Amino acid sequence: MRKHGLVENGGTTKAGETLRNLTAKGLQAASYELGRPVAEMGSTARGAGSSGASHPMAVNETVIAMLRPKPNLDLLTKELAEAQAAAQAAVDAPDGVGTIASYWTEVPLPATGTWNAPGKGGAQVDIVLTAPQDGVPLLFIEVDNCHETAEEIAAKLEKYARFRERKTKDTDGHERPMWRTRWPVPAGRPGDEPHPPVLLVFNRICARDPNRTVPRLLELTRHLWAGQRQSGGYHLYDRKIPITATGLRNLRQHGPAGPVFLRFGRDHMQPLLQAIGNPRRDAADVREREAARARQEEYQAQLRRAVSRRQPSVRPAVRLAPTAGRSSPTTDGRPRWRTRSRGYGGIRRCAAGARTGPSRPRAGTSTSARSRTRSCPSRTPAAGSRTSAPDLGQASAGGAGKPRTALGKPALSGPRAGRVHSAAPRELGRAARTGGRPRGSGATIGGSQMHGPTLRPDSAARPSLVGNRPRQPGGTQGATTPHAG
Repeated sequence: MRKHGLVENGGTTKAGETLRNLTAKGLQAASYELGRPVAEMGSTARGAGSSGASHPMAVNETVIAMLRPKPNLDLLTKELAEAQAAAQAAVDAPDGVGTIASYWTEVPLPATGTWNAPGKGGAQVDIVLTAPQDGVPLLFIEVDNCHETAEEIAAKLEKYARFRERKTKDTDGHERPMWRTRWPVPAGRPGDEPHPPVLLVFNRICARDPNRTVPRLLELTRHLWAGQRQSGGYHLYDRKIPITATGLRNLRQHGPAGPVFLRFGRDHMQPLLQAIGNPRRDAADVREREAARARQEEYQAQLRRAVSRRQPSVRPAVRLAPTAGRSSPTTDGRPRWRTRSRGYGGIRRCAAGARTGPSRPRAGTSTSARSRTRSCPSRTPAAGSRTSAPDLGQASAGGAGKPRTALGKPALSGPRAGRVHSAAPRELGRAARTGGRPRGSGATIGGSQMHGPTLRPDSAARPSLVGNRPRQPGGTQGATTPHAG
C-alpha cells in the first residue's frame, strides 16, 4: 500500500507497533470500497502517532473485537502452524455484529449547527454501529483509555442527551428527532421508545480503575437511564438512554455474544443484544399472549358447551287434533295439526292415549258442541251392546254399505280418517232457527235435513242437535230415524 501511495508512516505506539495513516489517495480508495462519499470519510489523521495514537488504536481494536472478521483458511496454507491455528480459532469463534461497512468512526452529533458544520455544545461519537440485520439498528460506542473521570464522561453523556432531544423538520414537513433523519430506526412500542443505546468501552491503559469509575457514573447519570418499574416485573425506558459498559480485554476475548456487558441499573452481566434490549418486557409480552390465547380457547369451549345445552333433545312426535274445519293438508299430504281447536277449548287426552274434546262446553255454547269431537275409545260401547245405536252415516242417498257423513259426503279414510267433521256454526244456527233444509243432502233428523257431524254411538241417549226435547223411552230422541233421502 505504501508503494501505491495509499498509506504513510504514522509513528509507533508505546508497545512498539508501527502505525500507518491513509493518504488522500488511500482515503478515496477506502471510500470506494465502503460505498461512502469522500466527505464522510473524515480526515487523514496526520500526526495521530506523535503521541503513540493510543485512542485511535483503541477505536480500531474495538471495531475488530465487535466485527470479529473470519480469515480465509485457503490463503494460509503456506503459513506457519501457529498462524493457521490462530486463524482456525478465529473461524470457530462466535460471529460478530455487522460488516466493515456497518461501522462509522468519529461522527459528530451536533446539538447546534448542521451535520457538516456542527456548532458548539455537541458531542463526537467514536464509533457508530448500524447493523439491523444482526439486531442492532443503531449503537453509539464511546471508547475511553481510563484517563477521564466519571464527571467528564457524565458531561459527555449529557451532550448525547441534548443531541437526542433535538428535532428538525424532515422532507415531509413534519418535525422528527434529528438522528432519525440520518439513521432509519424502527419505532418502539407505545410508551416505551428509548433513545439509541450507548456502549462505553474501557481500555485500561491508564491509572484510573473502571471498577470505581462506573459506580460513580451510575449515580451521576441516573436521570438519563433509569426506567419506570411496571407490575409485570419489567421497566419502561421511554425517552431514556440505555447505557452499557464493558472492558476492551473482555470484548476481545468473548466478543459481542459473550456475557461481558453491564447495563446500568442491572446487577449481572449479559450479552450485547440482551444488555441493550429489554428481555423482561419481551418475556412479559410472551406470557400475556399465552394468557390471552388460553382465555380465548376457554371462551370458545364455553360457547360450544352453551350451544350443546341449547340444542333440543330428540323426543317422540305427539300428534294433536287439528283445528275443526280450518286445517289444510301440507305439501306432503299430511294434515296440519294445532294444539287448540278454535272455539272449543284445549285438546285433552284420556288414559288410553286417544284425543278427546273438552271436558265441558264453554259458557254460551249449546250442548251439541260435545258431539263435535271424537270421544275416547275406552268410553265407546262395543258393537252389539244394548247401548249401541246405528251409525247414521251408513244410510245415504249415494248407496248402502258405504260409510257417509251426515252431510252426505263419503267418510274419510287413510291419514285424514281421524279428522273431526263438523258443520259450521252458522249452518247449525240457521237450521235450529228455521228448521229449513240446508244445502246438500244427508240424514233427516227431527223432520229437518241438515249438515251435522258424524254421529257415533257414544252413549244410549244424545242431546238433540236442534234443541233440547224430552227424552223418549227406548233410548231414542224424538222421531230420529235413518232416512235415505
